[in-house]
Amino acid sequence: MTTSVRRIFIGDVHGNYDGLMLLLNAISPFNEDKVYFLGDLINRGAKSAQVVEFVRQSPYDCVLGNHEQMFLDYFQSKRITKQVIEKAAFTYKETISSYLQFDISLLSVHLEWFYKLPPYIDLGDIWAVHAGVNPQLPLNKQTQKEFCWIRQPFYSSSKPYFSDKLIIVGHTPTFKFSGVVPGKLVQGKGWLDIDTGAYDSRSGWLTGLDMTNRKVYQANVFSRKTRVLALKDVVEGIGNGE
Repeated sequence: MTTSVRRIFIGDVHGNYDGLMLLLNAISPFNEDKVYFLGDLINRGAKSAQVVEFVRQSPYDCVLGNHEQMFLDYFQSKRITKQVIEKAAFTYKETISSYLQFDISLLSVHLEWFYKLPPYIDLGDIWAVHAGVNPQLPLNKQTQKEFCWIRQPFYSSSKPYFSDKLIIVGHTPTFKFSGVVPGKLVQGKGWLDIDTGAYDSRSGWLTGLDMTNRKVYQANVFSRKTRVLALKDVVEGIGNGE
């Protein structure tokens, strides 16, 4: 039985607006449900601007991902001119194209919104962050670099970082862990990775995790199939992440 209030976490969307709409249609969040995006809304897919604008205008929460951080770093201290946009298109072709086709005036608005995104969200028993934490550093010594970029030191930690919180992350497509098939989630010591690589032709699965009811919703951006699975049936123990 599904409870009336859910906490839902959505993995890296990477510009796949149509896939996101398909996923949210399957999840059908109620007004009282809490939805959290784990960053990397942009790049790789064709509709980054649409994804960002949807999340920005929604009642949902989002943390900063490394792709948003890279975008901020690129445009830092730059005045948004035609020349700057044309140059940016060489590095961020699909993303800049989405703004040109959708609404180029939103670029500066979205950059400001990225700047204000939190590095993590602490929900008491769950800690949502894009990439993870450095297991060797106390929380007050962690930086944006750890929160947005860390991989192997976090995945290979022999004990949970928090004694009372599960860390939910995106960042690394789960099929890049040894022995994990596309679409599966990956768990380690005190953490759970729900980035199933929606942008990649080897997977295509975009994942939403209803942690309240321990259900996994998935939409495939290529086949447009959707499915709902019990968390216990779709999670694998850690291999060695790339």
